[in-house]
Amino acid sequence: MLIKGSRKYNLRHNTERVTPPEFGKMINGQGLGLVSQLRYGICHMSFNGCEVIAVHNALVYLGKPEPLMKIAFYMERFRVLMGFFGCNAYSIGKALRHFGVENTRSRSAENSRSFIITFWTKTPFLSAIHTVFCLRTEKGIAVYNRYNNCPDVRYCRTVEEIIGKHRPIAVYTIEKTEDEILNKI
Repeated sequence: MLIKGSRKYNLRHNTERVTPPEFGKMINGQGLGLVSQLRYGICHMSFNGCEVIAVHNALVYLGKPEPLMKIAFYMERFRVLMGFFGCNAYSIGKALRHFGVENTRSRSAENSRSFIITFWTKTPFLSAIHTVFCLRTEKGIAVYNRYNNCPDVRYCRTVEEIIGKHRPIAVYTIEKTEDEILNKI
């Protein structure tokens, strides 16, 4: 018997009972579409899956897509309070390395072309946190999965526009390897 909310229960639910989101595509709006029905910890990803989605989006950007269910299954080991509070933001780097992504944790994203950033949505310790994958482009900073119900990529001029006036909780700079640069990924 599988216990609801356990890693194996969620893997079974996510692979057998739910149609997966389209493979190899960036995910926006974790509360929308197929991704909202997937489970992470004791909740659906629409509530607590932003860290998993940020790692997924980084892998897609790098041309190394993995099934979202596989990423969620691996990251279940880093969940906070049985996944109710999502994933431990300080473990995102481990998940990225597990899937072959070079990254560096830093205090700021100012010099980063692509990065994952975790931040407080309002008052620190009295509000939820959110994690997004970002990419600097000519239009500005592209923010993937900006909001729970936002189906499109959003552009911001500055990191402060993304996270507010608070310091980020964690920032992971995504580093492309020589092979990725040579292959123009």
